[in-house]
Amino acid sequence: MDLKSTVDMSVRLSEKLVLRNPVMTASGTFGYGLEFEDYVNLHRLGAIVVKGISLQPRSGNPPPRIVETAGGMLNAIGLENVGVEKFITEKLPSLRGFGTPIVVNILGDSLDDYASLAKKLNNIEGISAIEVNISCPNVKQGGVAFGTDPVMVREVTAAVKENAGQPVIIKLSPNVTDITVTARAAEEAGADAISLINTLIGMAIDHRTRKPRLANVIGGLSGPAIKPVALRMVWLVARTVKIPVIGIGGIMSATDALEYLIAGASAVQIGTANFVNPDTTERVVEGISSYLQEAGCHSVSEIIGSLQLP
Repeated sequence: MDLKSTVDMSVRLSEKLVLRNPVMTASGTFGYGLEFEDYVNLHRLGAIVVKGISLQPRSGNPPPRIVETAGGMLNAIGLENVGVEKFITEKLPSLRGFGTPIVVNILGDSLDDYASLAKKLNNIEGISAIEVNISCPNVKQGGVAFGTDPVMVREVTAAVKENAGQPVIIKLSPNVTDITVTARAAEEAGADAISLINTLIGMAIDHRTRKPRLANVIGGLSGPAIKPVALRMVWLVARTVKIPVIGIGGIMSATDALEYLIAGASAVQIGTANFVNPDTTERVVEGISSYLQEAGCHSVSEIIGSLQLP
């Protein structure tokens, strides 16, 4: 694909993190990045966000753990990953050569887990930023998800910021009453940027067997079905905080991505679409560029937050 353009597609997510364009991958949908090398020119993406990394390797949940739904999919993978040590020694070296910012998504069961992960990844060559999955349960607080309690959001954000030399992105859970409250908590604790939304909680039942279609019973809903919900939340948060917002949820095309940018997102992440068409990310980059040229824009920044209200 020819992406040559006179339009400046670059976006700044922090003082240290500038992307060549606003299109990122979403954690958990793009593996460690290398799996898509045969389908996407990884040099052309704004950033690669790898699947969630924990302190120790995780085998994930038993199957079935992915189910198609109307307009999307449910997943209960269980955050399967190789663990931080193997990621650093076995996965990261190959990713460094692409010249594309690598964002490492981290997850933990306690505040200490997040702090330890940030410390292990601190200023390691090839890691441009850390994205924090706060939808995980805090085992020391009775299993309450970090992302549903503003106090815990502040604590985990502060712990990661204290131990990380890279910019910190907090990935917000939509499973709250008011997402602007947790967004403000993350900003006040020093987050450099916010990404949203993580998956909505859902389930599916096989009426013939009268059993859940996921072995875990419940899972995370993603795909086009959640886009209107995610778009609303991105718009609300972008109006609430001063730090950059990254939009996630049901982006299948450049048109979808443009809606998020117009709503106030500085960048977007593409997830479920990668399972449908592995080259979606690259096609979205090209589509945004074409739109901006046709609209006579000199920079993508001209449309960010340009929503015209009645």
